[in-house]
Amino acid sequence: MSRYLGIDIGGTNVRVAVVDEMGEIIEEIKRPSLATEGPEIVLNNIVDMINNLEHFKDCLGIGIGIPGPVDTERGCVSLATNLKGFTGYPIVDFFKNEFKLPVYMDNDANVAGLAEALVGSGKGKRVVYYFTHSTGIGGALVVDGHVVSGNKGYAGEVGNIVIDRSRPRLSDVNSLNAGAVENEASGSAIVRKAQKLIDPEITSGYQVFKLYEEGNEAAKEIIDNMSYDMGMMLSCIAHVCDPHVFVVGGGVTKSRDLYWDKMIAAYQDLVHPQMRDTEFVMASLEEPGVIGAAMLCYSKEEL
Repeated sequence: MSRYLGIDIGGTNVRVAVVDEMGEIIEEIKRPSLATEGPEIVLNNIVDMINNLEHFKDCLGIGIGIPGPVDTERGCVSLATNLKGFTGYPIVDFFKNEFKLPVYMDNDANVAGLAEALVGSGKGKRVVYYFTHSTGIGGALVVDGHVVSGNKGYAGEVGNIVIDRSRPRLSDVNSLNAGAVENEASGSAIVRKAQKLIDPEITSGYQVFKLYEEGNEAAKEIIDNMSYDMGMMLSCIAHVCDPHVFVVGGGVTKSRDLYWDKMIAAYQDLVHPQMRDTEFVMASLEEPGVIGAAMLCYSKEEL
């Protein structure tokens, strides 16, 4: 059975793992990513990690998942927000020169979506849309087992989809559009709104959901509006790619019992009647990032 190396680079930690074509992790190492130290230190740290993997010699290729939009043609990150100095850095060429193996790279949400589509909750479905509902909102379109990255690597960056252009632009938060769904329905948006409407000491979405359960009217307004905004975003996605299944992950979904049905009801109200039976399932993999990075190799080999 073929084996591949997956590299999952985050702002806090980095994982490297030998993964087989069924998505099983054979061997794994985790270390701090040293994200503020610059590309050379970060990547040489990863090289050392790889060289400490007993089964790396069996790997047929290297796959990398990394935050931010990825230019898959040039093998670099188009915009690095939490990895100092990585914008435009030739990451793929670095690993090709170091290990003389095929190397592929994509956005971390894309590789997580690929993992869920190939060996997770979306397995067996031809068109899978994976999205994360967490601090931010991201997504990935996987068609016939292959990630659609787009021309500039921005495919799936759904956080900038406008769900209400009449809402204020939050220039003090980020550069997203006025009414962008990430600024209106993400975990950070829930906290920001609750701090304004309920208590400036609120620090987590969990607190807001707890208040919702207790009958707090402001919390109910925040969660109900978030549910509808998410449904609107999903309807926009569906009218473009009409997936067989939405696979959903991210920290906000820990409270899905309080908003899931409302989100899906909003989606169903906004799409064509024939689309209302689209399946929604929870993501199931514990480490989709490193598994999906490795599965990039498998996916590319199958092209």
